[in-house]
Amino acid sequence: MSLPFYRPLSPTCGLRVSPLALGTLPFGGADGGHMGTLGPDDAAVLLDRCLEAGINLIDTANLYSGGVSEEVLGETLARSGRYDELLVTTKARMVVGDGPNDGGASRWHLLNEVDKSLHRIGRDHLDLFYLHHWDGETPLEETLQTMDGLVRSGKIRYYGVSNYTGWQLMKAMKVCEVNGFIKPVVQQIHYSPYSREAEYEMIPAGIDQGIGTQSWSPLGMGLLTGKFRRDQHPESGARMADGDGSELRVADWERLYGVVDVLDEVAQRNNATIPQVVLAWLLERPGVTNLAVGARSLEQWNDLLGTFEVSLDAEDTQAIDDAGRPSLAYPFWHQADMASERMSGADESIMATTKREIAEKIGE
Repeated sequence: MSLPFYRPLSPTCGLRVSPLALGTLPFGGADGGHMGTLGPDDAAVLLDRCLEAGINLIDTANLYSGGVSEEVLGETLARSGRYDELLVTTKARMVVGDGPNDGGASRWHLLNEVDKSLHRIGRDHLDLFYLHHWDGETPLEETLQTMDGLVRSGKIRYYGVSNYTGWQLMKAMKVCEVNGFIKPVVQQIHYSPYSREAEYEMIPAGIDQGIGTQSWSPLGMGLLTGKFRRDQHPESGARMADGDGSELRVADWERLYGVVDVLDEVAQRNNATIPQVVLAWLLERPGVTNLAVGARSLEQWNDLLGTFEVSLDAEDTQAIDDAGRPSLAYPFWHQADMASERMSGADESIMATTKREIAEKIGE
């Protein structure tokens, strides 16, 4: 794979990663109580395809299938030295047990979970580690000092935050700056053509601070694959088959259907699939450096890898942008109306389209 295929994980990080990361939520074995069902044999097929396609980032978490996802990944990685070049990401913070300290971002919990993850994955370090969620109870200084120590010890190479709001990310950056801690380099958030809330604060904050953005579940747990239409919901086989997943919320089904309609039109114009169009659009969004996507079969994974053959033109990109763009909340609309002559790159990431609409209305 040629070097231009790879991109820095973030503007403040020298690690180069593939545009897509293989998500391992589907890993877990045959136990019906697990989130995932794929065992080591199926996982090996997907990892082999990663190597063939140049995908070098694998995303997992201690939460997935109660740690079994990490175990399946570890068993698969141990099968061949060819997998040594794959970068592994995991996460901790979520509640994973019944004890009073089996969740959160305390030093006790994070150090314990990093050691457990290393044991399950079978490596002596993690290439990237995410704080899986905000912890409003543990002092942020304690959490970030712990991360600083883990990087300096070599147990993790880089770290990031996941599901932080804009102000939480900025507070973390300030705490690191004041205390001389190593800073996070990337944020993992949910972002898709339908779920655009991150454009208000999270992505602009990342751009301003040199933090890369990785989107988790960019296909909306199946909502943006074409399986969900006004008159069609799958009975099974999709994480959102019941329309009410525990992680995602659909506030406006008609708006979702409208986004899918446009994605379908763009896909047909480009001889592509809807998932390929979704990923191609996201990879061109401001601040986005990587997308973490899971696959339950080689067929699904090959379809997602076809994203690299899709090139959307300006008309396609704008059509998707217009279909899913949320209305600006205050003070963004006021800034767009009254102060748009002095915008930074971070401001432009949310206001560029609105400024275009304003210009069209006044004939500029």
